[in-house]
Amino acid sequence: MSKIDTSNSSPLLGAASPHVLPPLPYAETALEPVITAKTMSFHYGKHHKGYVDNLNKLIAGTEYADLSLEKIITSTAGQPERSAIFNNAAQTWNHTFYWKSMKPKGGGEPPAALKQRIEASFGSVDACKKELASAAVSQFGSGWAWLVLEGGKLKVVKTANAAVPLITGMKPLLSIDVWEHAYYLDYQNRRADYVNAVLDKLINWEFALQNAS
Repeated sequence: MSKIDTSNSSPLLGAASPHVLPPLPYAETALEPVITAKTMSFHYGKHHKGYVDNLNKLIAGTEYADLSLEKIITSTAGQPERSAIFNNAAQTWNHTFYWKSMKPKGGGEPPAALKQRIEASFGSVDACKKELASAAVSQFGSGWAWLVLEGGKLKVVKTANAAVPLITGMKPLLSIDVWEHAYYLDYQNRRADYVNAVLDKLINWEFALQNAS
């Protein structure tokens, strides 16, 4: 059984079945008061775990049983008959990536090497954050906002439901989850307050820099 290698930035599982729920990179209380332990308990312990458990049930005895998580995602993307497998595999990947996109006492100034790249692509760090916030808030329904690398340039994209930028050749650097279960217990309908708090106080610029290398 392969577990997530927490020694580097990759959130992907190696080839193994069953897949396992990776440990959080911090305690459930560590992101308070921006994200409460109650939200973390449901989001990680129920939703994320549910995606992993469902994926293992769906791929048991199939040609996907021994594939890596990333390979399952790329092999089932765009296939309606495989949508259940794709959704649960992608959401397993997305959540692991999202947890690493935040850290206690995050936010602030990005590392110099990343700041230079952000300024080259967006003009300023504030402009990058505003674009991320706009993407996250304007995503209709459930989905994700991403800082990605494409063709050597940083850009912001948003995806619906379980979709992940790696299926279109982009390299994810950071993500913000805007499914309601990510924020509703703490913020109710105030998605913008949640998004801005994550960007100002939790976003893990060091993780983005690792992914951009």
